[in-house]
Amino acid sequence: MLKQYRMIAIAAAVCLGLTMTAKPVATSARTQEATGKVEISLKNFKFTPADITLTAGKTVTLIFINEGTGGHNFIAKEFFASAQMDTETRTKLGKKGVVELNKGARMEITLTPKVGSYKVKCGHFLHAGLGMTGSISVR
Repeated sequence: MLKQYRMIAIAAAVCLGLTMTAKPVATSARTQEATGKVEISLKNFKFTPADITLTAGKTVTLIFINEGTGGHNFIAKEFFASAQMDTETRTKLGKKGVVELNKGARMEITLTPKVGSYKVKCGHFLHAGLGMTGSISVR
């Protein structure tokens, strides 16, 4: 059944002229993390970068930018729950650990991550099934 929905969503994306490719990123998440910032693009069924590596105990600012044609989110409940952050930032994420962005929106989250491997996804209908997934590895 999920396979049928995936095929329908792909057909709809093709009919609507949406692209499933992302422009190249000039620097890697690891390089960006050395500056204390990691920029994450949310764009039509893809996170760029999809896989992020962070250093445990090192404060980092994650900059989420929705470059897609509609709304997207970044769900990483376990990652956000385990990280240290101030009360204001924790309130932005809510209890579910979700960064929710409308088209063109941007959000910055500053936190200190804990060691672990975490999965991320977009929770909008069929987006994860179309490839909008990733991981965060904290070493």
